[in-house]
Amino acid sequence: MISHKDRAKILIEVLPYIRKFNGATIVIKYGGHAMVDEQLKQQFALDVILLKYVGMNPVVVHGGGPQIGDFLKRLSIESEFVDGMRVTDRQTMDVVEMVLVGKVNKEIVSLINQNGGVAVGLSGKDGNLILANKLKYLKQRGEDLAPEIIDMGMVGEITSVDTDILLTLMEKAFIPVIAPVGFGEHGESYNINADLVAGKVASALGARKLVLLTDTEGVLDEQGQLISTLKMSEAKERIANGTIKGGMIPKVNCCLAGLRDGVGKTHIIDGREPHAILLEILTKIGVGTEIVK
Repeated sequence: MISHKDRAKILIEVLPYIRKFNGATIVIKYGGHAMVDEQLKQQFALDVILLKYVGMNPVVVHGGGPQIGDFLKRLSIESEFVDGMRVTDRQTMDVVEMVLVGKVNKEIVSLINQNGGVAVGLSGKDGNLILANKLKYLKQRGEDLAPEIIDMGMVGEITSVDTDILLTLMEKAFIPVIAPVGFGEHGESYNINADLVAGKVASALGARKLVLLTDTEGVLDEQGQLISTLKMSEAKERIANGTIKGGMIPKVNCCLAGLRDGVGKTHIIDGREPHAILLEILTKIGVGTEIVK
């Protein structure tokens, strides 16, 4: 049991962080185990609501790869991946948009609203939020071979972010929840990596923090131990020497791009940890890796 004195001490300890980040925009990429475990889903909603109630402006960008995969299986549509990215033909894009925008997004919005928040769901099409082009992907084949040009279908790369609709919602105390679907110049839909969307949205809003929820502790060193703080230069060195590898590379690169584009601080945290967002933002120790300038 936590004593009354300890409860009071905890409340006092978070006060400097509440004061420091009052009015700050916090962009959170929501994905991984935290999106499927029922208890973690509830805790995520409560964390986001608390940030809003203490004066911050949380913006949620969510993934949904497993949910898309399950629906495609039910429709007997085969999935093809290149370097972890789903090749998205027009039929698959219809399913991606339906699942991300029509199902996953609304479930997250409903969860936040049921727990006392006021959230609004968006895709990149709403308010011209995310303009995208077709991704031109070059797959590396070795030092002596030219890269292979891969047609990823309706996978997009972001060309611009129009924040007007987000600023309007935030001014009215709503919590925006964004599905990572963008639109092209002819109105076509594009499937975009949620980490990249979160990073670009954070940059466009001048966010104080960009937080990526993952299914790992954070960035690990050569001995497999968690690195609490990384400078940009150190992160680049660890990518170059192979310490940072695999699926962690694009997440770290997303953080580096955000820092270059004006985000105050970036975090890669363990979404499997209960109340991970609050622990990272409102405590000294945190539960993941912060990457700073």
